[in-house]
Amino acid sequence: MIELAYPHMEIRERQQGSVAQLFDPFRKRWVQRTPEEWVRQQVLQLLVQTHQYPTSLIAVEKSIQVGLVNKRFDVLIYDPTHTPWMLIECKAPTVKLDDAVLEQVVQYNIGVPVSYLLIINGPYCQGWHRKEGQLFTLNKIPDFPV
Repeated sequence: MIELAYPHMEIRERQQGSVAQLFDPFRKRWVQRTPEEWVRQQVLQLLVQTHQYPTSLIAVEKSIQVGLVNKRFDVLIYDPTHTPWMLIECKAPTVKLDDAVLEQVVQYNIGVPVSYLLIINGPYCQGWHRKEGQLFTLNKIPDFPV
């Protein structure tokens, strides 16, 4: 398990009727402020501010085809050659990072093959490097490839 320390971040928030919203700078729109969305925004800022992942190579909540089913991943990071490199599944802090969550991101990996898989619920992260069909546990968030 990787413990995460998030950087200070300024998040624009507003109330739209009875719905709390926050501004997502990656999707450039207001989204509902759910616990999972809050985690996603923290993770994105961590990757950009602390690990220097380029914002131009980050995709947020896009549809993919997995077999005959449409799925939606949370975060996809591309490498400098614009090849999918890392998939991240974000969960609310109350959601345990168990085999079911790992299975979810592994299913997405069928539709979008990547080298790295992360599952994150706020304070904790589990990560794997996929190599030759096997998953190897990570002890830190991977450095962005140069």
